[in-house]
Amino acid sequence: MKLLRTITAVALACLGTAAVAAEGLVAVKSPHTAKATMDRLEAQVKKRGLNVFLRLDHAAGAAKVGKTLRPTELLVFGNPQGGTPFMECAQSAGIDLPLKALVWEDASAQVWVGYNDPAFLAKRHEVPQCPVAGNLQKALAGIAEATVARD
Repeated sequence: MKLLRTITAVALACLGTAAVAAEGLVAVKSPHTAKATMDRLEAQVKKRGLNVFLRLDHAAGAAKVGKTLRPTELLVFGNPQGGTPFMECAQSAGIDLPLKALVWEDASAQVWVGYNDPAFLAKRHEVPQCPVAGNLQKALAGIAEATVARD
């Protein structure tokens, strides 16, 4: 487990724009607007052959009840090829699947892409050695990196 944490830390440091926010959340800075970042995220997910199940605009929902929220959108995506092996390790992981990524703009107008670290989820479901967690980590890091890349 210590080795996995070290590898994750090194990978995040290599991204240069990544930070670990709340426990288990990987957050990556984006140089794009929130809308452009979410559009890019959705395109990257689809490019990799993953299903997009939902794109939820939290700010639009807040506006419907007379509240103001900075841009905040959630993308729910995945496929059985990635999710099923995780649930074979621990069926309870289904509560955290399909995968999710959040794009938000913080109080200083910085845009972020965040997602749950699959290693954290594996630990949460008491299967820290589940081999699919590493594959999902690589896939999500690749999606996030491509999303925030400058053209």
